[in-house]
Amino acid sequence: MHISAQYREMGGFHMEEQDFFDEKDEIVPATISCPKCRSTMEYPVRWRRRSKKASLPAQADERDRARFAKARSYRVRLDDKLRCKNPRCGKTIEITTLQTVVFD
Repeated sequence: MHISAQYREMGGFHMEEQDFFDEKDEIVPATISCPKCRSTMEYPVRWRRRSKKASLPAQADERDRARFAKARSYRVRLDDKLRCKNPRCGKTIEITTLQTVVFD
């Protein structure tokens, strides 16, 4: 018998959060101001969308079912810094005005 199968039989197998969601990367435009040159422009910001799956995989136990029932779709921001588009500036902008996690 395989080790993970033995572990599952002993009641120790639990699903990871990744098993509850489908992941897809997307780009969402955001209006951001450069703190150095004070120019406001639209920048593409990368996000990872985690959409809740339609149904739970078969190997789930009661704890996994409860966690799945509470799960919600959300997005996680991947970019923390951008380069200013102003050709005279070009400084690195830390994205502090956008949330890092957004629930759908």
